[in-house]
Amino acid sequence: MGAVRDLLIIFLALTSIVVWVLLGILIWQIWRLTRLVQQELKPMIADTKETIATVRGTAQFMSENVVAPVIQTSSKMAGYRRAMQALVGNGSARKATPPRGAAASAFTSSESTPSSQTPPSA
Repeated sequence: MGAVRDLLIIFLALTSIVVWVLLGILIWQIWRLTRLVQQELKPMIADTKETIATVRGTAQFMSENVVAPVIQTSSKMAGYRRAMQALVGNGSARKATPPRGAAASAFTSSESTPSSQTPPSA
């Protein structure tokens, strides 16, 4: 009985030593990870923020200096063209669009006429 007790005490001591060694390795790995985050990831995050600010500035610049003038010029040209068409008389040169129900009524009217229906054979 005493020998079993002694073996269990030795086993628990060895297990305790292994657990403490593994705990030390875990703490060391956590320290390395913390150092990596401080030295590597923080500068990456700062660079990413700087890039985002640059992209935001570029988009704002393009919007103010390229897109807005193009839209204004295009709308002015469309207005001038329409005014010239109205003055010259080409305003009615465009095809007139049929009324909304015209196509549907033309389609249904041919089917509903009595001449298109055949009388039932007796």
